[in-house]
Amino acid sequence: MVIRRAVEADAAGIGAVHVQSWREAYAHLAPAQALAALDVVQRVSRWVDIIRDGGSEIWVAVIDSQTVGWITIGRGREGTPRSTELEGLYVLASHYGTGAGQRLVEAGLGAEPAYLWMAADNPRAHAFYRRNGFRPDGASATHAIVGTPVHIVRLVR
Repeated sequence: MVIRRAVEADAAGIGAVHVQSWREAYAHLAPAQALAALDVVQRVSRWVDIIRDGGSEIWVAVIDSQTVGWITIGRGREGTPRSTELEGLYVLASHYGTGAGQRLVEAGLGAEPAYLWMAADNPRAHAFYRRNGFRPDGASATHAIVGTPVHIVRLVR
């Protein structure tokens, strides 16, 4: 497994992982029909723009030229508890337990203080982030995932 900074050519792999991992991670939170309707081509186009923009650090986990996970790190918005936000971290379910997520966090964040938002009903992610020093700070909100309102919580370290 190689962990490295993303380049524009990685947009296709990142987009494919984005769609598949949402279908896997949010199957219990959003309607199957809405998750099935996610468009990989549209996501790839969006990732090309994100990579070109350079506003976030993006790292990929690659095995035999296949992207199996990614992480995005950005500057915290004004009024947030830390100056760094873990904006997104997704690994294909077929690669859970391989260390891909851990290695992405280490590459993208190291031990730096940060915050993130995540679905409140996501026990696997809660356990992962807890092992990485993140704790809920009491902030919560509602966020739409494929049009479905989902309760989210903020974690900080």
